[in-house]
Amino acid sequence: MSINGSTTALVQEPAEAAPARPAALLPSVHVRAAATWLVIFPLVAVGMTALGLVAGDWHPVLRALVLTAVVVPLAVYVLVPRVLGLYARHIAPRLRQP
Repeated sequence: MSINGSTTALVQEPAEAAPARPAALLPSVHVRAAATWLVIFPLVAVGMTALGLVAGDWHPVLRALVLTAVVVPLAVYVLVPRVLGLYARHIAPRLRQP
């Protein structure tokens, strides 16, 4: 681009992606681990019992595949976020109070 006889280059700096949440608002790794365990354990216990009734003669690897194919997405996308939301609404504010 030429302005008054000089050439200037228009350089656009890449925009930094803003984090979804500030780090201070994220639950600690310990809280996230506890929430994950609280969700996973009952799902696996119920799932193993249900699969034992329906697929008792299946190979153990196939049963594990089916169980994890259901439990992992259900936990990661639905239940753990809800448990962490409950934590953020009901428990975390009480921990921050003086």
